[in-house]
Amino acid sequence: MSDAQRRAYEDGLAHWGIAYTPALLDFEKAFARKAPVILEIGFGMGKTTADIAEAHPGHDYLGVEVHTPGVGSLLKEIQVRKLSNIRIIQHDAVEVLNHMLADNSLAGIHVYFPDPWPKKRHHKRRLIQPELVALLAQKLAPGGYLHCATDWEDYALQMLDVLSGERILKNSADGFAPRPEWRPITKFEQRGLNLGHGVWDVLFEKKIQSTA
Repeated sequence: MSDAQRRAYEDGLAHWGIAYTPALLDFEKAFARKAPVILEIGFGMGKTTADIAEAHPGHDYLGVEVHTPGVGSLLKEIQVRKLSNIRIIQHDAVEVLNHMLADNSLAGIHVYFPDPWPKKRHHKRRLIQPELVALLAQKLAPGGYLHCATDWEDYALQMLDVLSGERILKNSADGFAPRPEWRPITKFEQRGLNLGHGVWDVLFEKKIQSTA
């Protein structure tokens, strides 16, 4: 951690962090208001999360990340930009989903550039698997969205296949989706695009008629 990240972590976690506890989280209490809540799993160093939250002050953003330098970095962004619509849980995302988030409670879920585990023997470690997608879909409110993005084509194909296999989700596009306006292009992503690398977005919605 840099000194600035460490200071932000030490000063900010008590204010913008939410401790993991195996009890349902009250969003209105956590954010001190009632607004649609977007979950982000694995926000990395947090700049994209901060950019999105700053551009959409009418939404609340719950970031889940285990990497301490990344948590410190996002806390620094929150303090510098004076953002009030971000909260952070530093804990395993599956446990948070299982124990802290109510079914049908989220307006959206972001999973941006998760670890691609490029070696074939490691593909089973990839985050986007049928069991997790079923859990994510369960937590979405009807009409809510699940948005994934990756710069690894074979992982993009896996994402598309796994999300297509979840019965209570429907694709918002015919295959891969164009990048939505709410997902800013990162410096790393732009560098790759300049070199001719691909980036793929997968955007599904929870079926309105679902009661799951």
